Amino acid sequence: MEAFTISPDEVLLLAITGGLLLIQVLFHLILYLRIPRRNHAAAEGDISFAAYCPPLSVIIYAREACEDLQQNLPLILEQDYPTFEVIVITDGADDGTVDYLTRRTDGQKLRHSFIPDSSRYISRKKLGLTLGIRAARYDWVVTTDADCHPRSNQWLRLLARNFTPATQMVLGYSGYEQGKGWLHKRIAYDNLFTHIRCLGFALGGSPYTGFGRNLAYRKDLYYQHKGFSGHLNLLRGEDDLFINRVANGNNTRVETQAEAVMLRRPCTRAKDWREEKIGYASTARFYRGAQRYGAGLETLTRLLFHAAWMTTAAVCALHAHWLGTGIAALAFLLRLMLQVYVINKNAKALGESRRYCLSLPVFDILQPVQSLRWKLICLLRKKSEFLRK
Repeated sequence: MEAFTISPDEVLLLAITGGLLLIQVLFHLILYLRIPRRNHAAAEGDISFAAYCPPLSVIIYAREACEDLQQNLPLILEQDYPTFEVIVITDGADDGTVDYLTRRTDGQKLRHSFIPDSSRYISRKKLGLTLGIRAARYDWVVTTDADCHPRSNQWLRLLARNFTPATQMVLGYSGYEQGKGWLHKRIAYDNLFTHIRCLGFALGGSPYTGFGRNLAYRKDLYYQHKGFSGHLNLLRGEDDLFINRVANGNNTRVETQAEAVMLRRPCTRAKDWREEKIGYASTARFYRGAQRYGAGLETLTRLLFHAAWMTTAAVCALHAHWLGTGIAALAFLLRLMLQVYVINKNAKALGESRRYCLSLPVFDILQPVQSLRWKLICLLRKKSEFLRK
């Protein structure tokens, strides 16, 4: 009978574990399933789309990226879209990029320019995008990077179906090509989860961040908010801070169809990924809106849940109260099954080939720990490292 006994302190621990589990269930069912629900609604015809495909300008920032452009530019130029142009802004020492673009440039669909070496005291990527936007012939601009390519030739059509009269910005998903190894799996999961969260908020009418690798907006929106002037002193922020400043529930839509995904080659160096994450961490503290606190609440309750169920299981086991240990373990398994369902449902909706199961508990704890690490590095580094030079 001792095994089925639960002390008052253990009841309290179980109640705390159950409360945290409930919060986690609500986040997963309400926020983290919005992408699959959006795709289902689109397939059922429950979402209204624009019937007209307006002309648009694709702007690509390329820093010493000749090899990337040779692989990815043809896939962008071959899009099944009525009228569009591609503007490549090159930066850095010439590695053959200019010669390659000159051979391909026809003056109509593909044009290119460059950032002068003499440019100082400004983020070069922001300057490059500004040059591209000013050179764009059309009202809608789509931004991406040289190391990205669309999954299909329907990328632009799927983005453009969201160009309704009220829409001024469209957020898209950018993932990774299939890769191998533990590092790639960590990076791919972090990228997937980050998009599930930020696109989930946007689909709920509260956009607060996004990524410039798959982003569309009207030039008028850019000029109305004076471009990147609100954060011109920072090296970064040309995508996430810009979105945070100008996007709202009325002017922003999200495209989550698998054929509209942009893909990058797998990241093979932990240093490159770390620097990218530190860069985003350096701008995240400037985000406006309560969404960042909502995301923080989910992360906090997630970590507290793991601490609560493990503490409960250990305390009950020490007193040989195996019923309490079993209930705590059951709470963990219920959340894990829900998480496996939600994460893989999103991965399937976005066309990801990788699925997650046994690795999820590790990533579930590792992801917020990594985020804390990036933030601490930001605090320890000199502020001048994140400012324009």
